[in-house]
Amino acid sequence: MSFRKDNKAYEAWLATQCDVVKKDIAYKHKRMKKNPFIFLRATYFRWARKIGDWCPELMDAPQLLSVGDLHLENFGTWRDADGRLVWGVNDFDEAAVMPYVLDLVRLAASIQLAPNPAVDPRHAASALLRGYRDGLENPRPALLFEAQSWLRPYAEPEEDKLKEFWKEVADYPDYRPPPAIAKALIESLPDGVDKNSIRLCRLLYKGGGSLGRPRYVAVGDWRGGQVLREAKALVPSAWTYATGQKSGKSYFLTLANSRYRAPDPFLDVRHQFIFRRVAADSRKIELGDAAGKKLHIKLLEAMGLEVASVHAAGAVPVEALQADLAKRPRGWLNAAAAVAADKVKRDYQEWRS
Repeated sequence: MSFRKDNKAYEAWLATQCDVVKKDIAYKHKRMKKNPFIFLRATYFRWARKIGDWCPELMDAPQLLSVGDLHLENFGTWRDADGRLVWGVNDFDEAAVMPYVLDLVRLAASIQLAPNPAVDPRHAASALLRGYRDGLENPRPALLFEAQSWLRPYAEPEEDKLKEFWKEVADYPDYRPPPAIAKALIESLPDGVDKNSIRLCRLLYKGGGSLGRPRYVAVGDWRGGQVLREAKALVPSAWTYATGQKSGKSYFLTLANSRYRAPDPFLDVRHQFIFRRVAADSRKIELGDAAGKKLHIKLLEAMGLEVASVHAAGAVPVEALQADLAKRPRGWLNAAAAVAADKVKRDYQEWRS
């Protein structure tokens, strides 16, 4: 099936799962023409359908609950139950059971597709695997004021980003969500929030692969500042759609709260919507046009370690994952990522034309 036909079929399916926001879909189509990296982010359904054809040698790997839509910009920050600032994977919308190596290959492919990558693809793949092996040996969260303090420049927003964040909040358009979602958003705000200050808004043009799903936010005044809670429609993983599985079960919270993470206590799923706290220090980290330039070996190792910490909590014993890695040929990750990246570029060219 051509990419265009596949995209049309997926969007028709998505419309059966939630009230699709047509403005977001149009914006998504436009952004998909910008570069292959953004195209990859927006088209996980295609990856899920085709990766087995592109890289059949990957499909015999042990299967476990995986992130699925992993890429360079699927990392962010949040505060855990003790108020500690944590960095890691912060989007599990597409979580599903699949060969574990697909997370690594998609992350490595996103590095190869990023604009002007500062790290050679072969070295990037090696760094991911070093971090991944470390994470299997000692899975752990990245705490930004403890062992991983060096990550803070990548995680803490600069002054101009803070101003940009609050300007965006001020510009959110007022909108009344469905009654159940509006009620849940208001209830999720802190006790004592100024009831007269609460604004219910719609978020447009936010995200990558999730563009098109309804997103709402509640903003209120509380103890000298503003507080935000977001609700985003949760639909079954595109992996289950692409592989023809009938189960629509979501594994979002299972992975987000897994054993070796310091989870976000505000993260919840209600009424088929994902609820979360949003703040300047609790957000997805968008690298933007400088995604490739901001990479370095230590950051890539941290990404690999984080992925391993997610996988290590799964149903497959760590020893089985280590044994599978050991039997794979030298350079396998870079080679598979290169094949997948080339196929994504072909789909991207079809879309642009």
